[in-house]
Amino acid sequence: MKKILILFTSILIFSCNNSNQNKKSIDSIPMTHINDPGIEGEWVSLIQQNTMDGWHYFQDDGKKTGWDIKDGVLTFTSDNASGKGDKSLVSDKEYTSFKIHLEWKVSSMSNSGFFWGVKEDMKYEYPFVTGPEIQILDPEMPDGPLTQAGALYGMIAPSEWVTNPAEKWNTYDITIDHNKNIGIVVHNGTEIVKFPLSGKEWDAMVEPTKFNDCDQEPWQNCDFGKFKTGKISIQDHPGVISFRNIKILEL
Repeated sequence: MKKILILFTSILIFSCNNSNQNKKSIDSIPMTHINDPGIEGEWVSLIQQNTMDGWHYFQDDGKKTGWDIKDGVLTFTSDNASGKGDKSLVSDKEYTSFKIHLEWKVSSMSNSGFFWGVKEDMKYEYPFVTGPEIQILDPEMPDGPLTQAGALYGMIAPSEWVTNPAEKWNTYDITIDHNKNIGIVVHNGTEIVKFPLSGKEWDAMVEPTKFNDCDQEPWQNCDFGKFKTGKISIQDHPGVISFRNIKILEL
């Protein structure tokens, strides 16, 4: 009986340890895969505890609502949104080459996006007419591969689908390096997308998309992917969309 009890206890301890090792919570995913000892600089937090300092509404006229922040979590709630025009947030500062870490979650059947190279000019109606997008999406939404979470929207599908379900936190670690002409997306610890940022390969990716011929779209002005330096943006869309732990390292 004593031997059986010892054996049972050993199995139980092994099972618990093995189970704990297999759990990969968002809080346990390190940023080591985007750290580079050869890079000088300092990671800067872009989210404060209870203030939206550093961000503003795209084409802000002082009348837009929908975003709020509480305890370091920045949230867009479409039911609370008001005002005319796009209600995406854009950074006050412009960036060129950088690494960025961000964590996001969405409500059921909702989506958002992360943009870079965004130019804020009254002739541009939306951030996406200048800034390329890494898609943010509830994996249950019936979108195709080119618009799944982690995709370079409309151009490159993720090599793996590793998105957590709605209401669960996800991580993106994104590199935009114009010095090396490369963009990389690491999603929940897995590299899923790599792409050039300019040149013939980039032009070939854009050519079959809706961003190639603006005259055929409801918007008439766009300069998609033309700006190496621009603002970063997080998108408004129907539903509840939350972000936390946004940190950036300029290259």
